[in-house]
Order: sequence, then structure tokens, then C-alpha cells
Amino acid sequence: MAERTKLWIANTMKELMKNQSIDKIRVTEICRRAEIERPTFYYHFQDKYDLVAWIFFHDAFQTDVLSVESAAKSMNKMRQDFLFYKRAYEDTSQNPLWQYMVEYFVKRYTEEAKAVLGTDTLDTQTIYSIRLYCYGTAGMTREWLLNDNITPAETIVTMMFQSMPEAMKRIFYN
Repeated sequence: MAERTKLWIANTMKELMKNQSIDKIRVTEICRRAEIERPTFYYHFQDKYDLVAWIFFHDAFQTDVLSVESAAKSMNKMRQDFLFYKRAYEDTSQNPLWQYMVEYFVKRYTEEAKAVLGTDTLDTQTIYSIRLYCYGTAGMTREWLLNDNITPAETIVTMMFQSMPEAMKRIFYN
């Protein structure tokens, strides 16, 4: 039930973001449109930024970060929800989406690397490589989504994977 409620609220937010930027949307408006009480909203989310981050995490969690096909599918979904992601990326308020993206993917790649290597810690170079790659791919994803209406997601993801630092390639693809 909680998952359905979150999805209902998330879909309401996506609908609102088709016509307004995040900073113009109020929690009261989300609740009115979703036909829920404010306590229900706050039971599931801290604020509207937490909701936007949850939408991203919900979509991103379904992505295999080491698969070109899965990553391209995820980016194509972002294009389908263009207005939501455009407005989320354009938001420069307290919690911009790109920061959530970087933090999320740093954590995902770090966990994957630890699992592959069978360790609880990573060396400084590997951590740096993961952070560099995640910052770069988050920025390039934003650029692609907002400015590139031609290049297929599969091409962008392939270029991202080819640009992965060697320290990461050795871990994930050797």
C-alpha cells in the first residue's frame, strides 16, 4: 500500500511539473491534486525535493549500472518523462537532482566494486575514479537530455562506458 501511495504522489508531481517548475509547486498543491492529506505526504516524504529524489531513485534502482542496454533503457525513459527531468535538472534550489544522481551512482558503483573485489574498502584511486566517472556521466546525461535531440541514448551510454576510467574498467570488465 505504501509503495502505491508513493507512486500516486510521484505521478501527481510529474503531472504538476509538466506545467510548473519545482520552486513554484507547493506541497499543498500536490496534496490537493493527489487527493491526500498533508500528513500522508509527510509520512512518505520530507518535502517536495525528497519526492523528486525518490522518483529518480525509483527509476534508477531498476538500472543495471554495468549494462549498456539497461543504462540506455533508463535514459530513454528519462526522455519519455522529458518535462519532469528537464525541470528537475533546471532546478537550482536547495537539493538539485544532479547532486542526488552523483551520490546515488557513486554509492552504486562503490558497492558493485566492493562486491566484485570481495572487500569492504576501496583504495583512494578507485574511489576517485568512481566519483570522477559519476560526476562526468551525471553532467553528460543532463547535457544530453536538455540540449541533444539527435543522439540516441545507446550511443551516449556507449560513449560513457568507453570513457570509464581504467581503474573502473579493470574491476568491472576484466
